[in-house]
Parts: sequence; C-alpha cells; structure tokens
Amino acid sequence: MKGTVQLTERPDTTVQTGDHRGTRTGGLAQRLNALRAGVLGANDGIVSTAAVVVGVAGATTDTGPILTAGLAASIGGAVSMALGEYVSVSSQRDSERHLIERERRALAADPEGELRALARSYEERGISAATARRAAEELFARDALEAQMRERHNIDPDEVTSPWHAALASFLAFTVGALLPMLAILLPPPELRVPVAFGATLLGLALTGAVAAGIGGGSQLRAAARVTVGGALALAATYLIGSLLGTAGVV
Repeated sequence: MKGTVQLTERPDTTVQTGDHRGTRTGGLAQRLNALRAGVLGANDGIVSTAAVVVGVAGATTDTGPILTAGLAASIGGAVSMALGEYVSVSSQRDSERHLIERERRALAADPEGELRALARSYEERGISAATARRAAEELFARDALEAQMRERHNIDPDEVTSPWHAALASFLAFTVGALLPMLAILLPPPELRVPVAFGATLLGLALTGAVAAGIGGGSQLRAAARVTVGGALALAATYLIGSLLGTAGVV
C-alpha cells in the first residue's frame, strides 16, 4: 500500500496518500505564498524605481527631476502592481467560487455518488478499497464539501483568496521597496548619488532574492546572484542612456 490514512477526532485530521497530502495547512501555505509575493513585490519596487532614478541621475544632478521621476515611478508602479494583482486574484477567486458551487450542487444531488468518487480517488493512489471507503465516509461526516474540494481541486472552501488583500499587499510591498533607491539617490551629495544608489539597490535585491528563495525552498545564493546581476544590468543600461542624453543636451 502506497499511503497511510490517519483518522482522529482532532481538528488537524490528516489524510495522506502517496505523494498527495490533504491537510489543514492551507492557511499556512497561503500565508507563505503571500509573504513570498510581498518579497517579490518589494524586489520589483527596488529595481524599477532604481532604474528610473539612476537613469535620470545620469542625465542631470538636479534634485527636482530625480525626485519627480522617482515619485512617478514608485507611485505608478505600485498602482500598476496592485491593479494587476487585483485582476488576477479576482479571476482566481471567481474560478474557486464556481468550483465550490458546482461541488455543492453535486453533493446535494447525489451524495452517495460523490462519496464513491472520493473513495475511488483514494483507491487510485494505492489505498485498499475498504480503507479508502472508511476514509471517505469519515471525511464526509465531518465536512463533505471540504473533503471534495481539497481532494479534487486542492481548494479550502473557507479560505477563498481575497483580491483586495492581494492588491493592498502588492501596493505596500512595491512602495516599501521603492523607498530604498529613492533614499539612496536623494540623501547623499550629488557626486556620490549614483554609486550609493547602485550599492544600496544591489544589496536590497540580493536580500529580497535570498528571502524569496528561502521561503520557496530554493538556493538562496543562486537566487541572490540572479537578481543582483539582473539589477546591475538594468541600472547600468538606464544610467548609460541617461548619461548619453545628458551629454547630448537633450535633457
């Protein structure tokens, strides 16, 4: 038999079959995903805002244009991130609600058929027919809809994603990330602005890359190196373009 079935009266009842686990850990998984998305949002705020302000700093040493461009980039980027996240998560939420409602109707119309389908899905993972039936019956007795949604769609019907939460989190994460290059370019004297902004930005990118990889279980060093190299290329390109425009007298 490829899996085991553990059934108790505790709130954290677990059904484990093969390489699939239906556990009451959806909330933790969602929080970790939200945290990782927040870190990546901050990463976007750092690199996109830094690229803009460094590019403008390459063209002029005046604080006014740099501040204006930085604010425009940070506010526009944060709003864009929030809107994109809202639209994306709204679509996901609508799909989840549709699946939940469809499963609720199926349970009302043919509960025995749905019970057999759940038991059969466990059998397909190598559990004996008797054990699969017993697991399905006990899970159905507790919450039939949750059992079906978790097993067939990997959805917790009590934790449908909120698009407003996702949008706000993206907005705040991007804004916080944008603060780093803004402060790094505005606080130092003009002759040190660009090197300080470069250093602070690359350090921030390395940190966010490592944190995101740590949350996802990947290589922190490799992730930090990737985002740092990418950020350095972006900053170098925009600074070069700004310098050329400044030298040509365009700005």
